[in-house]
Amino acid sequence: MSNKIYIGNLPWALNDDELKEAFTEHGNVVSANIVTDKHTGRSRGFGFVEMENEDEAKGAVEVMNGADLKGRKIVVASARASK
Repeated sequence: MSNKIYIGNLPWALNDDELKEAFTEHGNVVSANIVTDKHTGRSRGFGFVEMENEDEAKGAVEVMNGADLKGRKIVVASARASK
């Protein structure tokens, strides 16, 4: 497992800072990034959070998967390495 976490089904109006804040109670967040459409700049509904260490990332995945974030049930999983 890595320290990087995938978060799906994000509320459209959520920003990077709000995403980071949602995960800080589970450990030190190194970065939080919501993926946006390159043409419109609007959220694509998913993003990534990088935690300081693997244990914090694992704990955040376990607690946050299925959690309610601003009215949406988010999907949280360990991010897969890109090829």
